[in-house]
Amino acid sequence: MRLLIIRHGDPDYSIDSLTEKGKREVQLLKERLSKLDVKAVYCSPLGRARDTAQPTLKALGKTAEICGWLEEFSGYITDPDTGERRIPWDLLPYFWTNEPRFFDKDKWIDVPLMQTGDVKEKYRAVCDGIDGLLKKHGYVRENNMYRAERENRDTVLLFCHFGVECVILSHILNISPVLLWHGFVALPSSVTTLITEEREQGRAYFRCNGFGDISHLYAGNEPASFQARFCENFSETEERH
Repeated sequence: MRLLIIRHGDPDYSIDSLTEKGKREVQLLKERLSKLDVKAVYCSPLGRARDTAQPTLKALGKTAEICGWLEEFSGYITDPDTGERRIPWDLLPYFWTNEPRFFDKDKWIDVPLMQTGDVKEKYRAVCDGIDGLLKKHGYVRENNMYRAERENRDTVLLFCHFGVECVILSHILNISPVLLWHGFVALPSSVTTLITEEREQGRAYFRCNGFGDISHLYAGNEPASFQARFCENFSETEERH
């Protein structure tokens, strides 16, 4: 089985849709994805993901199943200084790298900061969502891998968002999401590919053979978006800090 996780195109968050650049990106994405033999498509309910999926769906002659758990990860933490809610994947490096539990796939959620909101509940909802989807396609979660009840070579597309993509990957691959949120970046319209590896009959593990791939943009001479990145150098005052 092949699972392709696709981040939405360059976003206009003010209208929950795409910028003009984003619209160019998803046309190039369509040229790439429409060549595949796609079994099923699942999509976030948010506008920027649906607008990203639409050209590909039209080219494939398919419709997408809308899944609430694929929307951008909405679990929150409470800022200890301001008392305000904030997302859990925007922590400064000096903070999260000095907390050993953030590196542990089981203990990251025990860090007091992660206990100040509903991250645990929202994380579990996404894990249950992806496990339910994989079960429908023949792969049942069993401990830290999957039982292949109906082995297949299906290609399945998920149109979603960077934050939730990291949660999905953390669950499937048994990695702390904090490492993925802060150590990886999937740029707009990028494609992450997971393929089952079934070296023992009836047992499957998903292996990532491409993360955040934007080769379709290079092919169309479209530059990568800066969205989701931070300043490369501290002195670059015009780049996001």
